[in-house]
Amino acid sequence: MAITAAMVKELRETTGAGMMDAKKALTENDGNMDAAVDWLRTKGLAKAAKKSGRVAAEGLVAVAVKDGKGVAVEVNSETDFVAKNEEFQNMVRAIAKAALDVDSVEALKSATVNGKPVSEVLTDAIAKIGENMTLRRMVKVEAPLVVSYVHNAAADGMGKIGVLVGMEGGNEDIGRQIAMHVAATSPASLGQGDLDPALVDREKQVLTEQARESGKPEAVIEKMIEGRMKKFFEEVTLTGQKFVINPDVTVAEAAQEQGATITGFARVAVGEGIEKKEEDFAAEVAKTLGGA
Repeated sequence: MAITAAMVKELRETTGAGMMDAKKALTENDGNMDAAVDWLRTKGLAKAAKKSGRVAAEGLVAVAVKDGKGVAVEVNSETDFVAKNEEFQNMVRAIAKAALDVDSVEALKSATVNGKPVSEVLTDAIAKIGENMTLRRMVKVEAPLVVSYVHNAAADGMGKIGVLVGMEGGNEDIGRQIAMHVAATSPASLGQGDLDPALVDREKQVLTEQARESGKPEAVIEKMIEGRMKKFFEEVTLTGQKFVINPDVTVAEAAQEQGATITGFARVAVGEGIEKKEEDFAAEVAKTLGGA
């Protein structure tokens, strides 16, 4: 597969690796971006395996909580200017409240807001405001106590990141602190047993290759992998992470001190996982200019 300048640029931005290292990683892995990231990590050349720089969609995440149910709803717009529009904000808030009574995005599109289906409310807003809008997703958390938090709030109950935390026991204060922690650290799962097996396998493969690069005996390598996987679980699971407010304890321990057990959480960030249109345009320009 031909390795383009755009591909090298994307890998460099994703990992922080140097240009030649990024190009070699792509060449060694036939242009496979994920495999190239792992190759760089194995060689100790990747500073971070993050793609947050590729996220571009605008809009808002709104949260709503009622009677042990919490929802976070993402509605996208084309520009951040629209996300600051009071009429758009009121619509998103109303959609979030309607989401408390349904269990999926499709059901939410049929739910009514002010006597109209949400899908029609969106269509009317598109015609009036003049920008395309999308009801992208909703997540729900149910527990005896559900606490919400919005980071970078644009208005009451909505902003760029919405978090829900479900607990048994405890109180609003510890729930909000944990929700703020979730907003800051973006854990992959509640606990080790909830992690995606594919993610665990991939991490273990990378750590195994890293350990073998050391040239140490197999028995030592096994111990190295075991220790590094333990650290990995502590870093990516909510209950295992060090509590940002008090790093001397884990999040689970902090909750326990307040008589709480965390039963679930959700974190929704605007535009998460949506690639920038500008990157496609940049690739086209590079190709036109003969740089790819």
